[in-house]
Amino acid sequence: MNTKDLSRLLDDNDPYEEMLNASKRRPRKTGRHPKQISKSDYEFLKEQDDSRKTFRFTYKAARFEEWWLTETLGAFYEHKWIGDVLKKVKVGKEASVYLCKPAREIDAPLLAAKIYRPSSLRSLKNVQEYRQGRADLDEEGHLLWKEADINAIVKRTKYGEEVRHTSWIAYEYKTMEDLFNAGADVPKVYAKEKNAILMCFIGDLTTAAPILNSVSLEADEAQVLFERVIHNIDLMLKHNCIHGDLSAYNILYWNGEISLIDFPQIVIPESNPSAWKIFQRDVMRVCQYFSAQGVECNPQKLAADLWTSHGHKIFKPLEPKDLDPEKAEDRKVWEKQK
Repeated sequence: MNTKDLSRLLDDNDPYEEMLNASKRRPRKTGRHPKQISKSDYEFLKEQDDSRKTFRFTYKAARFEEWWLTETLGAFYEHKWIGDVLKKVKVGKEASVYLCKPAREIDAPLLAAKIYRPSSLRSLKNVQEYRQGRADLDEEGHLLWKEADINAIVKRTKYGEEVRHTSWIAYEYKTMEDLFNAGADVPKVYAKEKNAILMCFIGDLTTAAPILNSVSLEADEAQVLFERVIHNIDLMLKHNCIHGDLSAYNILYWNGEISLIDFPQIVIPESNPSAWKIFQRDVMRVCQYFSAQGVECNPQKLAADLWTSHGHKIFKPLEPKDLDPEKAEDRKVWEKQK
């Protein structure tokens, strides 16, 4: 099997969808039917890493997904970070999350494996806006220094896109590690591979922690959690970063506590010309949720006070083009700002 054939498999078989028998398959929205993986193709995929053949897991994955999990999480298994994959708990446009059982004694009973979709299958909006002023990282989280890699990213070659994809994941891992060590409310990360991050699972065996947006809070609890979220935003600024896509959709709620998630688009405030705009948007989205929960807050003043307290200058106000019309929370922000 050549590279073109392997690429075809990734295009025609989504590793995050359950594959049904050919007779039961339904047409996709594109009107095309997914192609059946041939026996020879499947055998080729199975043979790619002999050392991972012993990796068997409880989760009943479809045929292609089984290979994908073995290929992506195999290193975690080999290094005895995980011993089992129990179930799939989240499917997203950019990544899916699987509940895993640890294979060694660590300070978490359950682990979450966040697996990014291949760059060819992901759709990241406004990536360049977040990346401005942000040096790219290699697989180890170190600054890229090879001129060939840097030029490949600039020229947007196929290899350059893969390097950028690796950098995107490295930023999430490094940011979460640094913020956790600083006392922020983020899941603890344990390991990273080329296309996946292993972290503490928020929830239990039967239930994954819901996103804050799906939770209705009592007034007293809402005030406490609002102050905690603002503390985290302030702590991120202190450590020279902005979440970049913060809202009640990227905050988990479990046993009265919150956990901030999804950090690949992290923004550097001192070097990104759009930083104030992005920061203001984060604060306004958070305030939008907590206002609905009965918390009194002034997002414009709060954002300005936080921003300037760390020595940053305020630029132009938030404009309609700065918001995403496809996101309900952004539409609400604009309606309130008008």
